[in-house]
Amino acid sequence: MKIFKVFAVLVLVYLGYKGFVAFKNFETGASNQVDKIEKAAGIKKNPHQNFETGASNQVAKIEEVARIKKESEVIALLMYLGQPRTLVEHYYTENKKYCLKLRKKAQENTNAYFECAKVDAILTGKKIVSIVKKLEVIK
Repeated sequence: MKIFKVFAVLVLVYLGYKGFVAFKNFETGASNQVDKIEKAAGIKKNPHQNFETGASNQVAKIEEVARIKKESEVIALLMYLGQPRTLVEHYYTENKKYCLKLRKKAQENTNAYFECAKVDAILTGKKIVSIVKKLEVIK
């Protein structure tokens, strides 16, 4: 009976050890996967980076690499060609002022028609995949 108790204790210790190792490897594996995604996205780790300002950019890069799509309202620079005008390109911009600046510069260099608009779009990171609806034209 004493041998059976010793054997049972050894089995429990062994199972506990295996569980600990499996848990530790899982944490390490997940951390390695995050590192691989960040490396593929070109995210450089900066220990002095402000979390609030850098987090959204890093999330966007990870979403882009992982091809995660989400619908959101954004400001976009839209390029139209031909008669009647057809939407050819769309570009995500951070704000209205930057969009208007880009529009002015683009119209000076090409024959295409450009407009800034608030749109409901499908995004991957900070790239517009498709436009669902044009909500408001920005003048």
